[in-house]
Amino acid sequence: MKVREATISDVDAAVTTLTRALADYPMSRACFDPDGYLDRLTEYHRLFVSGIGLPHGRVWVTDDVSAVAVWLPPDLPADAFAPHAAAFQELAGSQGPLTAEYGQAIALFHPRDPVWLLALAAVDPDHQRQGLGRAVISPGLATADAAHSPAFVETQDPANLSFYESLGFTVIAELELPHNGPMHYALYRPPA
Repeated sequence: MKVREATISDVDAAVTTLTRALADYPMSRACFDPDGYLDRLTEYHRLFVSGIGLPHGRVWVTDDVSAVAVWLPPDLPADAFAPHAAAFQELAGSQGPLTAEYGQAIALFHPRDPVWLLALAAVDPDHQRQGLGRAVISPGLATADAAHSPAFVETQDPANLSFYESLGFTVIAELELPHNGPMHYALYRPPA
């Protein structure tokens, strides 16, 4: 399967893939209002891909967009999220205060030095276990390696740990999020 950089014409398909793959993701379930949950999650992914990933980062997809990886660079503008803050808050709905609390808690584990951040990665459920996740994540790792930059990823699904470890990441922190939240894992990959 060919992997390429996404364009604006891939947004709808990328959003569909992300939403189908992450509909039951523990952090999504915790951080979005259950009222209209799938609509909220879909709009979050649309905003993230079109408002953050494409203009400020690098987005790789398979040709059929059944797999997506959104990477944010070390030099991401400090105000990249600012224009979207109100929209993100609205999408969280009643879960807004909890989402903010979780954001503050996990920020403690973010590297202080600049890193390439794997912000979103997903494979459509009908195409999983075919190596597509590795295929769309690998260009970001190669970009980080070429720049001698570390990479960072977070997950709240322990099933993802062995996959990320196979890509050279190491768990550097674990945190049980409050209010019966999911377990949070921070993973770091040193520069090549």
